[in-house]
Amino acid sequence: MSSLTLLVSELQALATETRRRYPDVREAADKAIAVLRANSGAEGFSLSVEGPYSDELLRPVFLGCVSKNVKVISLSLGALQRLIALKSVPQRALPHVLGTMGEVMSQGVDIQLRILQVLLSLVTNFLNMHGMVLGDALLLCFRLQESRIAVVSSTAAATLRQLVMFIFEKVVIDTAPAPAEELQSVRLPDGTVAQLKPSELDAYCVFEDLCLLANMEPPRSLRLESLPKTFSLELIESVLTNYHGLFHQRPEILLLLRHHLSPLLLKSLSEKAAFPLSLRSTRVVFILLKQFSDKLATESEVFAMMLIKLISGEETATSDGSRRPSWMRVLATEVIRGLCGDADLMRRYWQSYDSEADGSRVFASMITALKRLVTERPGLLGTSQQMQGLGVQESNKLEHVAGMVANAATTTVSGALGIHSTAPGLSLESCMMKLQCIDQLDKADAPMIPEGYIYVLGLQCLVSIADGFASSVLPAFATFNPKLPNSGPTRLPSALDLDNSDPSNPLVAQLRVERRMIEDGWPGLLAALSFLMGTNLSDDLFSGTLAALQALTNVSGVLGLHTPRDAFLSSLSKLAIPARVVSKLDSWVEPVTPRGGSGMGVVDGIAALAGASVSTQPPSLSDRNIACLKVLIYSATFLGGSLGPSWFNVLEALQNADYVLTGKGTRLTTTHKLPSALLTASRQPTLSMDHIKSGQLLDRPMVLMDVEPEHVLAAIQGLFESTRDMDDVAFHHFAVALCKLSAEMIEMQVSADMDETNPDEAPGSPTVAFAHRRRMSGIQLTRTPRSGDFSVSKLGAISLLNIHRMIYADGEVAWNPITSHLVTILRHHLAPSSLRLQASQNLDNVLVVIPKALTGLEPEHIKQVQQRTLDVLALQVLTEGGSPTVADIRRMGLETLHQILQTGSHTLLVGWEVILEMLSSVCRPTTSAPMSARLVSQESLPNTPTVPTTPHTRGTPLLATFTEKPNVPLIRSAFQSLTLVCDTLVSLSSEQLKLCISTLGLFGRQLDTNIALTAAESLLWSVSDSIQMRRKDPQNEGQYNDLWMYLLAELLVLCTDARPEVRGGSIQTLFRTMQLYGLTLSLDMWHQCMWKIIFPLLDSLRNAASLLSPDGEQSTLSAWDESKILALQSIGTIFNDFLIGKLIQLEDFDKVWDTFVQHVQTSVLEDSNSITTVAFRSIEKSLKSFREPAGINKNIADRSCESLWRSWETIGSQIALPNNRTPGHGRYTQDNLVALVDVVKTLRTLSKYAKSSEWTIERLESLAGILKAIMTYPCSDFRPDVDALTPLQSNILAIFESIDLLVPGAPSLLLGDLAHFVTLAFTSSSDLHELSTSPRVNDNIKVKKVTYIALCKRVMPLLAHLYSRFKNLADIYGNGTVEAVLTAYSIPIKLKYNCPAPSKFGADLPLWKLASTSFISVAKDCSPRISEMKDASDERVAKIWRKLLEVIEGALLADCSSAADDPIDEEFDHIFIAVIATHIAAYLGHPRIPDDIIVGFGQVLQEASKIHEITADSHGTPSNGDSIPHISEDKEQVDETDKLESSQVIATTVSTSILPRERFSYWCFDLLFLLCSDEANDQEVNRRRVAALCLQNLLSRVSQVLLSYCLDIELYGDMPFPRAREEEVLYVLNKLLSLKLWTGSLWASRSENPSNFSSNMPELTKSTDPQERARDLAYRSQRAHLFYCYNLLIRVATAAKSATAWLPEKLIVADPTVGSTESTQYVHYDSRKLATACLQVLGQEMGLPW
Repeated sequence: MSSLTLLVSELQALATETRRRYPDVREAADKAIAVLRANSGAEGFSLSVEGPYSDELLRPVFLGCVSKNVKVISLSLGALQRLIALKSVPQRALPHVLGTMGEVMSQGVDIQLRILQVLLSLVTNFLNMHGMVLGDALLLCFRLQESRIAVVSSTAAATLRQLVMFIFEKVVIDTAPAPAEELQSVRLPDGTVAQLKPSELDAYCVFEDLCLLANMEPPRSLRLESLPKTFSLELIESVLTNYHGLFHQRPEILLLLRHHLSPLLLKSLSEKAAFPLSLRSTRVVFILLKQFSDKLATESEVFAMMLIKLISGEETATSDGSRRPSWMRVLATEVIRGLCGDADLMRRYWQSYDSEADGSRVFASMITALKRLVTERPGLLGTSQQMQGLGVQESNKLEHVAGMVANAATTTVSGALGIHSTAPGLSLESCMMKLQCIDQLDKADAPMIPEGYIYVLGLQCLVSIADGFASSVLPAFATFNPKLPNSGPTRLPSALDLDNSDPSNPLVAQLRVERRMIEDGWPGLLAALSFLMGTNLSDDLFSGTLAALQALTNVSGVLGLHTPRDAFLSSLSKLAIPARVVSKLDSWVEPVTPRGGSGMGVVDGIAALAGASVSTQPPSLSDRNIACLKVLIYSATFLGGSLGPSWFNVLEALQNADYVLTGKGTRLTTTHKLPSALLTASRQPTLSMDHIKSGQLLDRPMVLMDVEPEHVLAAIQGLFESTRDMDDVAFHHFAVALCKLSAEMIEMQVSADMDETNPDEAPGSPTVAFAHRRRMSGIQLTRTPRSGDFSVSKLGAISLLNIHRMIYADGEVAWNPITSHLVTILRHHLAPSSLRLQASQNLDNVLVVIPKALTGLEPEHIKQVQQRTLDVLALQVLTEGGSPTVADIRRMGLETLHQILQTGSHTLLVGWEVILEMLSSVCRPTTSAPMSARLVSQESLPNTPTVPTTPHTRGTPLLATFTEKPNVPLIRSAFQSLTLVCDTLVSLSSEQLKLCISTLGLFGRQLDTNIALTAAESLLWSVSDSIQMRRKDPQNEGQYNDLWMYLLAELLVLCTDARPEVRGGSIQTLFRTMQLYGLTLSLDMWHQCMWKIIFPLLDSLRNAASLLSPDGEQSTLSAWDESKILALQSIGTIFNDFLIGKLIQLEDFDKVWDTFVQHVQTSVLEDSNSITTVAFRSIEKSLKSFREPAGINKNIADRSCESLWRSWETIGSQIALPNNRTPGHGRYTQDNLVALVDVVKTLRTLSKYAKSSEWTIERLESLAGILKAIMTYPCSDFRPDVDALTPLQSNILAIFESIDLLVPGAPSLLLGDLAHFVTLAFTSSSDLHELSTSPRVNDNIKVKKVTYIALCKRVMPLLAHLYSRFKNLADIYGNGTVEAVLTAYSIPIKLKYNCPAPSKFGADLPLWKLASTSFISVAKDCSPRISEMKDASDERVAKIWRKLLEVIEGALLADCSSAADDPIDEEFDHIFIAVIATHIAAYLGHPRIPDDIIVGFGQVLQEASKIHEITADSHGTPSNGDSIPHISEDKEQVDETDKLESSQVIATTVSTSILPRERFSYWCFDLLFLLCSDEANDQEVNRRRVAALCLQNLLSRVSQVLLSYCLDIELYGDMPFPRAREEEVLYVLNKLLSLKLWTGSLWASRSENPSNFSSNMPELTKSTDPQERARDLAYRSQRAHLFYCYNLLIRVATAAKSATAWLPEKLIVADPTVGSTESTQYVHYDSRKLATACLQVLGQEMGLPW
């Protein structure tokens, strides 16, 4: 549908609406429609502005607007809009149109909106609308903008903004020059006058009025009284934003910015203002700073400094003194962020304000302000745990753990509920606003601003600045260093040399400005970015910050700014490799994995954290550390051509990175992740706002990708591979930096070692200070074994990568620094061994390759390269020192020489002298390092000449040399090389042959076993065979005989070689030779062999071994011992084979034998225990070789035995010395002592055969004493001796059993020693200290005790048997032998159940039972004989009886609390009691036995008869109220003893506990009654004496039972009395009732001499006191005990309660094996009845009738 048709439609609608009420309007509309229809198809019809029909067409519009009808007005305005669009409104009608719209403006919202549409169409379609007409149109918009109706106001504001933009757009469009008459003069603010075209004047006036209205001043063109400042500023911003280029072209408009707008903005920002006004003012300021800084330099400087001060916090108050709101700072930061993103703008700012010395330094101030901003609140930004590394947190306080748990819980709950976490840190999710503050124009008040938002802005500003530098500098750098195709290998470019570049080049000028900007701003940028890197940033922010650091690093490097570049690299190094990670990793130990790994709860987790002192994962690098490391690697690679000496710091960081990433340099490991969120900070992906809305996670930044150690190590390797692209200068710097790093690591290690060895060194010494400085730099000293040093390894790698430089380039470029450094390391005696070996290996790898690469060179150049290669190799091979490290270094050099000779010996042009020098050097004694100490001084050893003339001029090789095991591979390598050099030895002359033999001799005395045996035995033996072949010539026989002797002498020298294999082989060869040709040797030759070969061999072996330190290596000492062992074994074989046939025929055989015995004795007393056994076996073997000697040989045998006995006795005496018997540390082993005993067994056999008699008692006593010492010797090894005898014990017993007991004194000797052996199982303290072999436990000592249990079991029956055999021998009683036997039995009997277990794997009889059985056997035979031995003194008899009763006491009072009641043990105890009653009691009363022994025996029985004991309540005292003190009512009837006994018994209800072995106690009680009764009638005198002495113990025991019962029964009342006590009372009453004493026993027991009066009673007392006479008669009665207990019996009989029980007819069964429960008759016993019966018996005794 066309516009004309639409116009017709609008007019038809208007006509229809006004048909009735407004006919004039309808008429005008119809007329206009008619005109349109009539002429629409006419040729040339046009609705032009000044056409004939314009008035007709406008008439219905004007009439409709006058109608005041809203609908009609709306239709009229619609038609007007159509007319305007068709350009049918004449220019002259515009005022009328505007006036009409102004009149209808109040007709409602729809009309107002329609007016705005018409106004917009009117202004845009009439380009010639200027001046007042344009002002009226704008005025209408301004008025509508003031409407309170939001839709009208906002639409008017938008329309007005479009109209204002159109006014300025007309200026842009109107480029044609205007006629002079159209130009209008206008006075500018600075007083000048300008001629402007109408459109320019419109734009000027409108913008000026906007500025005036914003400043609350009246406008000059617009007829407005006021306009909101915010709207004015919005319009101004729109104009400046869209037409800033026009302002640069029109100075008159630009002048308005300086004179009107800038003061306005400055005032607005200085005063306290609302958020909307400040917001819009700030936006305008941003445009001025961004677009007009060059035109408004001063104003821009002012605004920029104002914003900078706001950011830095310096501008905290407005002009009126009020405090600025915080959002002002945010707005200022957002403006600065917008500025920082423009690199050209920043460059212009620096040129305008910072380039001059007196400038305001806006750029520098901005950097400083941003740094201050981001670092002002570190607590809010938090600390990044990841940047500190993993596994380095040291805190294990409960508060810290609780905080971690709380944070984890808060994070969990917040995530579940959708609540943002408030953890410290910055992230786009939590700190950014959906819409930046400066864009929130619709807010009347400042929005809620996240606390961290401003710091994110500051970070973005810094990142933008860095990106700006990178975007301008790096492309320019690429422009200056283009990559040319087909130009060979690409070299890493060096930094830009701007000082020598063409200054006229704009790019050079730009780069110079950039360089000066970085020089001014890098400290602040570095400080701010480094600080931010350590804060808790999200992944996006972290990656941006890291990228900024990388950009600044690269830019500084390419611009040649060494200091900033090194500072940024250093910062990246510290961020990549935290020093704590390196230090913690060295001391980290892998913890024990908990058993419940998957089921740990929160409480368990807290406990685990609180108790953990070490992290559960090894210290390692986090993903962010690795990202920093990657950036460091990439930057270093990018700047590889220009780093120069700064490579040192980079390589230092890479060294530490390699150490951490490869698990302390030992293996490649992966990053360990902890499973629990409580232990490590979780890595949450950063979310952007868009992804938060959509619920999608943003992928991690690229910088955090590929952070596995393998990728990083590959990147490090790539950096070193890039050295191939460096030029010679750059490579030289790189290599020197590696050398310097390696040197400093060596110095650090040396300094640390010196600190340990020299703790008194002054702290300020250069070495200590140097080490401290290097430690502070980040390099850590570690004690963890590494696979190699980083810098040394990389030196070797870059050398191989750049082998062409090593060969072709000047020596100072690569060869000299690298090889000299590696040689310095490997020859540095204080450097770590691993480092020296690594340097040697890398040097060898290079030296092996160089000869192969010598192709296409001039001969002179080849000679030069070969010479310097061999010279360097010689420095390695000729390294001085005797340490194993030096040996390895030399070996590696010799192996390299061997490879060179194998592959290129035919190409060598020079260097044979050096090669021979290297080969000969291995034959010389090595020189130890100055700091190491020799085991043996040089002066104390014989010198070894290079070419010996005779074997006697050659000594034993240096022990210090031969104890250094690393020399073995060195000699092997040298020998291989010597083989290659000496392929034609067979053609050598005699002198050369002699030199060859000398050289072979030297190699024969080296460490390598195969080489030594090959050179010393095979090769020399081959020479010997060759000599023997040449001896066929009779003329040369003497010469070759001398040569054969020379060979024997050489073998003798090698027999004392420092190498055990060589010694062993030489000794075997020597003795095999003697064995092979022994029978053919004359006596003279044997004489020479004994005194010149065999005994000197032993002497030389001893002398050589004596030079060794006792604290030296055990393997070295053992090796010498093995050589001695082999020599002694061989000598024993020689004596065994040739003693009878050859040696015994020597004139000085006795001297030979004595010398041999003396050597054996010396070996036993001075050498190790392994030698001791062999020495004994060799002499034993020699003894056995006599083979039943006869005649003169028998005399020689006797002399030989005497000589050997003296030596054996000396050895035994030394073993018996106390200082040689330290428990657990005896130097002799079981095998030694077994061999020693075997020697004496063989010796006794041969000696008794030679003497035909037994040894004397004195020698037997000496033998027994030594054997006892041997038996109890604290051996250094342990043999189980519980179930069976050890070989040593068995052999010793065999010797004792072999003694002829017919020798006087022999039985006593044997019984005493065997008794001593019994006690060893219980009294020996020989402990074996066995070091634990567990690798995790150091110095852990397990103590094993030699038990002697099997010996005890073997000897106890034997001892009883021997006693029964010699029981009638008086000597054994008089010399204490019997006492010793009884003492031996007493110990296990006393220990009883505490005795050691009799066996481990069997069921042997317990030791106490075995001892008891043997003791019973001895006691039966002993007791009737002790007192009858007239030769024994009374004192000896008393001692024997005391010892006998001591054994009985031990048996009766043994501790049985740990054993349960056992019928078998009970039967055994009863047998023991029966033996006492039947075999001992009858002889106990013999007159020779003192009274105290018998009384003591009674006390033992009294104590053993206790049935129960009171359970102590508190310290054994019954509580108050439970006891009643007993006071005797008849004090006159109780003597002092009775008073004491009575006072000790108190009434109590405290519970009692039954003692173990209740029946046994009754048996002891029975035995006590038996001793005091007259039941047995044999040995009456003895029994009467025993009864008199033991009766008092019985009565005391009985009185205690009855009295305690009487007292306690009153307290118990109706409570049940304890069973044991009731039975005890009944037992006592029953026994009292049946007991009959010997007549006068009680009287005698209470007399002064019970023993005398027991059988010889005096007459009755003649006292007149009836009471005394009655007591005398009562105590002489057989029922005297009832008289004694009369009062107690009365109390029991009259007690309120009776003790009753059904008990067997016999309360105590005499034999526990007899009777059964079914056949036992039970009787009811009653205490009162029994007491009454006792009283009745007492009455009968007194003769009473009833």
